[in-house]
Amino acid sequence: MERRALQPVESFECRFGVSVLVCLILGCVISTHSQQTVVPTVSFTFDFPGSDPDHYAISVSEDGSASYDSTSKLSPDSAADDAYHSDFTVSQAARARVFDLARRAHYFEGLIESKGKNQAFTGTKTLTYKDAQKSTRASYNNSPAPAVQELTSFFQALSNTLEFGHRLDHYFRYQKLALDEELKKMEEMSNAGRLEEISSVAPVLQKIVDDPAVIKLVRARAEHLLQLAKTRNK
Repeated sequence: MERRALQPVESFECRFGVSVLVCLILGCVISTHSQQTVVPTVSFTFDFPGSDPDHYAISVSEDGSASYDSTSKLSPDSAADDAYHSDFTVSQAARARVFDLARRAHYFEGLIESKGKNQAFTGTKTLTYKDAQKSTRASYNNSPAPAVQELTSFFQALSNTLEFGHRLDHYFRYQKLALDEELKKMEEMSNAGRLEEISSVAPVLQKIVDDPAVIKLVRARAEHLLQLAKTRNK
């Protein structure tokens, strides 16, 4: 009688032990899978009260997907900052450049700030690297590291491009007469090497080109910038 009474308990304990083991195995598999699916990403944030934009953040993933967020004023008369978000794709060349520079900068491990005194404040910049194995970040005003300097210049030029896209989209919808001056400034900055990845704002440039209500000169400027984007992405 006592043996028969113990059998169900032993069976239950056995089943319970197997269930726990299965759960542990599944947990390990899920955890490993989640680590394997983390896409390496390099991010850059900029904060400088009083500048325009006074804050922005850019993320570029190894698969080419990218995002941009900023707070800026679309006009001097704006009572408050306008929040802006854009999802876009960077070119293969830009992607390779960003991750090569991150590697050369040792993925921002340790201090990358210049130790010189009496340096002008040019905004707080933060570079972050994330993948399945590591998550590193470093903040700085100025950096002596060439790879960090080049990354900073790239991301700042990319922000310039995206802010042009932000304003062009606003003017296209509400103030088409302002498009010519904005596109002229964009051409000048492109010629000066102060823009990156013009293709990131190609959708709004294409809308301008395709709209017969926009004067021909303005459409021609937008078309020229689109051709530049195609040429530089080859």
